[in-house]
Amino acid sequence: MQAVLERGDLVPDETMIELIREELADAGEGFVLDGFPRTMAQAHALDDMLTEIGLPLTIVFELQVPDDVARERIANRAADEGRTDDTPEAIDTRIATYHRETEPIVTHYRAHGNLVGVHGTGTVDQVFAEIQRALETAAARSGT
Repeated sequence: MQAVLERGDLVPDETMIELIREELADAGEGFVLDGFPRTMAQAHALDDMLTEIGLPLTIVFELQVPDDVARERIANRAADEGRTDDTPEAIDTRIATYHRETEPIVTHYRAHGNLVGVHGTGTVDQVFAEIQRALETAAARSGT
């Protein structure tokens, strides 16, 4: 699995779907997923799992960050944390993979009406505040 990550590739759908399925079995009344789904197969599997357990997907955040900013942030992470899997080649692979595999999910969830775009270029506090406002709005709409 480490080799997959070092290349900048995604963990296979089957592996990720099974891991999420196990976690959702104990989700109770709610959950937060970070980095899943990343492919349309994963999005469809998540939709099916949620239908099976009777939990709605309330909100999906799209952190909107231009490629050049993402490249810079990942390179900084590599330097700050000593991450050997954040090579320039792996970063380029991740960004290309995002556009090819993950970006179509945006359209999928936008069509379902639960996608919220978040300006991911702000400070951590600004991004957090934007996410918090969206969650509060979603909670108010659902009456929770």
